[in-house]
Amino acid sequence: MTASTQRRAQDGDRVRVTYVGRFADGTEFDSSEGHAPLEFTVGTGEVIPGFDQAVLGLSPGECRTVEVSPEDGYGAHLPEMVAEVERRQIPDEQLLEVGNYLEVRAQNGASFEVRIAALTETTVQLDANHPLAGKVLHFDVQFLEFA
Repeated sequence: MTASTQRRAQDGDRVRVTYVGRFADGTEFDSSEGHAPLEFTVGTGEVIPGFDQAVLGLSPGECRTVEVSPEDGYGAHLPEMVAEVERRQIPDEQLLEVGNYLEVRAQNGASFEVRIAALTETTVQLDANHPLAGKVLHFDVQFLEFA
């Protein structure tokens, strides 16, 4: 069977892929290398929309390189999701380093993680955006097989 007559991935298919994610400058931010292949159902929201689109129409063994906009990735970086708090408001046992994550509780009792984006002697800048929000992402995807 040739690639043109092989079954092609469509919404609802469970697939296994390998991938490398990079920024425009070539810096790698994620990869399946050294891990089990990524398995997901196409079109169900298990992965970002741009990744779903990268797999659609591929047959097992085929590869594709795609550029994913923030809208089809992790969304825009929203300034309202960044807050500056006084260091004294954070418990002493928390390790305060840029890039570390803290768990915070909302007034409604729900908890979520925020990333420490910046530090001064007196303040801590907390960012609740996804770390890849606002970024254009480049993926090299290889469709291995239907799961």
